[in-house]
Amino acid sequence: MNSRIIIFYFMLFVNCVVTIHAEDKVPTLKKIQDIVLYRDTNFHSAFPSIVKRPDGELLVAFRRAPDRRVFGESTYTHTDGSSQLVMVRSKDDGKTWSPKPELLFAHPFGGSQDPCMVQLRDHSILCASYGWSPFRPEAVQKMKGIFHQGSFVFLGGYLLRSQDGGHTWSDPIIPAPVDGEATLDIFGKPVPAFNRGAMCEGKNGKLYWVTANGKNTTPVIRGTHLMISEDKGTTWKYSCPVAHDEKIGFNETSIYETPKGDLVAFMRTGNFGDHACIARSTDGGKSFHKWEDTGFMGHPLYAMQLPDKRVFLVYGYRHAPMGARARILNPECTDFATAPETIIRDDGGSGDLGYPWATMLSKNRILTVYYFNQNDTTRYIAGTILELK
Repeated sequence: MNSRIIIFYFMLFVNCVVTIHAEDKVPTLKKIQDIVLYRDTNFHSAFPSIVKRPDGELLVAFRRAPDRRVFGESTYTHTDGSSQLVMVRSKDDGKTWSPKPELLFAHPFGGSQDPCMVQLRDHSILCASYGWSPFRPEAVQKMKGIFHQGSFVFLGGYLLRSQDGGHTWSDPIIPAPVDGEATLDIFGKPVPAFNRGAMCEGKNGKLYWVTANGKNTTPVIRGTHLMISEDKGTTWKYSCPVAHDEKIGFNETSIYETPKGDLVAFMRTGNFGDHACIARSTDGGKSFHKWEDTGFMGHPLYAMQLPDKRVFLVYGYRHAPMGARARILNPECTDFATAPETIIRDDGGSGDLGYPWATMLSKNRILTVYYFNQNDTTRYIAGTILELK
């Protein structure tokens, strides 16, 4: 055989071996340090999301409400008429943060929850949230078809847009309801689509958002559904169910697009031992395969692509020892049941913590943010810097 041919096939073999070994080498996570982004003993601060701007500036939005225990009440709630969406910034990779939060939005009819930001390819930012409106008990009793917790009536979802790095925000964008939505808002209309979790911008430019179904007025939300926008979040159309079960509830969901183009929904569950579940679409969001149990506990979840196309999956952990955990999945997210788990925090003071989000600080450093408490004291916005090894 010609010597050049022999050398060619030898080099091809070596390259294949190197490629296989590179793919088999699973990165591990090394914890560098925990940080505090924002803490004020007068406020219950929770449910953060983070984006990294093209110039490296970090933006973290979260929900802030008075800690009612400071004023003599026996406990706090996640429904508060004074809860607002606020934001802090860092220009030095998270070393320091703006001490006074900027007001992102205050809802005219009540409190807002869970600001979920996504930065689009045009560098605009879309933020999804939802709200609760406080009423006197006698008014709540007269309302038909609503979902309420005590004297707070659910308002449904809305979105905000910023074209200038979060310095100013649009008026609320009200999305269409999920098809068949039966829960009514305070005006007697079906509640607009809502959910807590990350949407994603697909390679085709479409925005994918997994929303929750509010067809019943029990505490358990029974199903999740896919909404799609072709105009960067201005209008939304219903696509299909994502997950449904007669006994298990599915709600807070983040959606992720794999390199092959699959859409993977990472879902929080109810009545299922706090096991996380996934559902997968292989046809661009026209339909989803039957949901699967991941085999591990934790909620809600956030998925982020790493530089080598693998996926950083992070989630809150509300079982002793409480805190936050993560896994590194393969690019197509098929090894969710076997990927090793990394404990990020295990020093939480109660189950009122978690809800992580993440961004890359550099090619091998991750910042994940979440809300936290120690010894059941002030809830604050915290973070952990991790290194890929």
